Amino acid sequence: MEKKILVVDDDTELTKLLQNYLGENGFSVETAHDGQAMQTLIGTFAPDLLILDLMLPGEDGLVLCRNLRANSRLPILMLTARGDDMDRIIGLEMGADDYLPKPFNPRELLARIRSILRRAEDHETHAKPPKSLHFAGWTLDLSARNLVDQNGIVIALSSGEFKLLHVLAETPNCVFSRDQLTDVLAGRDAGPFDRTIDVMISRLRRRLNDDARDPQLIKTMRNEGYMLATQVEQRS
Repeated sequence: MEKKILVVDDDTELTKLLQNYLGENGFSVETAHDGQAMQTLIGTFAPDLLILDLMLPGEDGLVLCRNLRANSRLPILMLTARGDDMDRIIGLEMGADDYLPKPFNPRELLARIRSILRRAEDHETHAKPPKSLHFAGWTLDLSARNLVDQNGIVIALSSGEFKLLHVLAETPNCVFSRDQLTDVLAGRDAGPFDRTIDVMISRLRRRLNDDARDPQLIKTMRNEGYMLATQVEQRS
């Protein structure tokens, strides 16, 4: 299956060149030029690998890498125009999987991408899947398919509620559109008057004691969709 790569760099000429080159080598590629666009595309495009420039407007690549690594295992290849060893060390300490200084040979970039993806696939093959997801005092038990509060009280979830919360908690702080969530639940696109997702989000908020007037956990992103706005810990 075609692997997906997200390139995040404020150099539009470079992102266009990489999109064409990687596309010619069998990858599906999307580009972003800042952290906000990156977060949106991680949720909608669901890349298999992130190519992240160190120097970006707003939050730089190191901050974005650290924040992303706090709740995601998405492979990250970091780029920088600076060849300083300290940048490389800090980037790797922040959770990057590899590091490539600019300017670089596109063939070397391609080789590094393939190496990172092979390592990621080997890790997935041998890694144990998580048994539960923990966030904001709540536990989503993936075996029992229920929700447990901080006092150990079990809150039963319908099949749809479990699937919806599971999707949001697997990729926290990323926005999912109604169409994406509807497809996960029912394998179909949402019609213009389909409010199923909105109703189920309201139910989940009630179960999570999340104030519908000012939700802090499941947030509505205007004209975009929903996201779980908290850190999530996976436990096996």
